Amino acid sequence: MTVNLLDLDAAGLTAFFAECGEKPFRARQVLRWLHRFGQLDFDAMTDIARSLREKLRATAQVLPPVVIADRLSDDGTRKFLFDVGGGNAVEAVFIPEAERGTLCISTQAGCALDCSFCSTGKQGFNRNLTVAEIVGQLWQARHSLGAYAAGETAGGERVISNVVLMGMGEPLANLDNTVTALRLMLDDNAYGLSRRRVTVSTSGLVPAMDRLRNECPVALAVSLHAPNDRLRDELVPINRKYPLHELMSACLRYLEKAPRDFVTFEYVMLAGVNDSDAQAHELLALTRDVPCKFNLIPFNPFPGSPYHRSSAPRIRQFAETLIDAGVVTTTRKTRGDDIDAACGQLAGQVLDRTQRTGRRVFPLRLDLQRVSG
Repeated sequence: MTVNLLDLDAAGLTAFFAECGEKPFRARQVLRWLHRFGQLDFDAMTDIARSLREKLRATAQVLPPVVIADRLSDDGTRKFLFDVGGGNAVEAVFIPEAERGTLCISTQAGCALDCSFCSTGKQGFNRNLTVAEIVGQLWQARHSLGAYAAGETAGGERVISNVVLMGMGEPLANLDNTVTALRLMLDDNAYGLSRRRVTVSTSGLVPAMDRLRNECPVALAVSLHAPNDRLRDELVPINRKYPLHELMSACLRYLEKAPRDFVTFEYVMLAGVNDSDAQAHELLALTRDVPCKFNLIPFNPFPGSPYHRSSAPRIRQFAETLIDAGVVTTTRKTRGDDIDAACGQLAGQVLDRTQRTGRRVFPLRLDLQRVSG
């Protein structure tokens, strides 16, 4: 069986070459060709001996996920749809801004957490993405955006300066593959991104948060969405296993090793559900010991959802309550509406494989409810 080299970080490539009887420095060479230069043709790897290139052709391959749709919004947002096999597809969205370019990528096909306001959760869970499928979204986006053609290197100006793992799925439910992909994103021989510019969003898998803290700490965003356990049990069911007092303690532990000195709490604004002044004050009490900022996300309804978006004045008042208490608070801008790349909008069709919905066909939606603002 041939090995997909996009599945391997530096340690994995070193072990692979050791099995081939090759020196460890070959891992650094190939890592640069694959990720820094975006090369998948072994014959183009000109500083590698011909005999080794022949060996690679016989034992290895470079297979990123296939782009099956690439759409550009009037505002510059760009949405990529990837075929990951078995009737599954996932999305990545590139969001250009004046001072940065952010790529939001997926880590699972579907999601098992079933948050009640999230369209992805209503599709059920299909499978974890491989390392190659996770980092391959970045690899393909860099090709499509011209980063490789322009000769972009690890120290220069970047087309994609930030990566957020906030697309489809819960990254920490696919922790091993997520950590390996993160290590590739941070490796100076690969993408060379700063830990401060790579963000993992989680719904609150506490043991996995602790593992991420110890194994590969990057910036952390937590999908909070409620100020108390009663409401969060309803909106984010994983809260029944890891309630808010455990989650807040895990956030504090994470900050001991995090590259940023705050956690971002993401909060989708649901009219009449979690957007009252009293709930804003509850949030302040809940998070008072955790250095944090808030990112308020206007809800985008989807078919069958019982929720509605909070009004603009209500969102402003909620934000002002937090800001007046000294907490940095931003409100998400909607991007990419015209190409269905905003929060919770359509991407395609997948077959639900859970018992929860009886094998119905659901829209495949990228969970941009969690994209960093």
